[in-house]
Amino acid sequence: MANQKLSLNTVWYGNAKGNGIIKSENFQTQIAIPVSKGGSGEGVEPKKLLMSSAAACYLMTLTYMLEQNRIPVLGLSMDTEGNTAPNGQLSITHRPHIVLKKSEATNQDVSMAETLMRNAEENCQIGQLLVKADVQITIEGHVSFEAE
Repeated sequence: MANQKLSLNTVWYGNAKGNGIIKSENFQTQIAIPVSKGGSGEGVEPKKLLMSSAAACYLMTLTYMLEQNRIPVLGLSMDTEGNTAPNGQLSITHRPHIVLKKSEATNQDVSMAETLMRNAEENCQIGQLLVKADVQITIEGHVSFEAE
């Protein structure tokens, strides 16, 4: 695989109570130091950026894997929670919810979707970088059928 170059532009305004902007192609967000650390809190803090990167990578990887396996997905949502232990150890829990098309999905599709939920983290580049940095990542997902 060839090297992939990614570029961001970051600008900060003011002191610790100020805020900044990170932007790139198709991406822009306001950043700030959290109030608990003496900042304004008027933007996303670094830990949430890290978690959002892990969540986006996992969800996009799972979506791709579901499509490649022709699982009849109606919708996909996910909650992600991060915790920092007193020793500084970060853990992330993804809770994906896959909704299958009742008219098309089989029991085999449900089983495959559950397997793919577990395997998607192993194929997510961001998640694997975090695991190498001793971040514990847990998947607690479920699959359901669309409501009638």
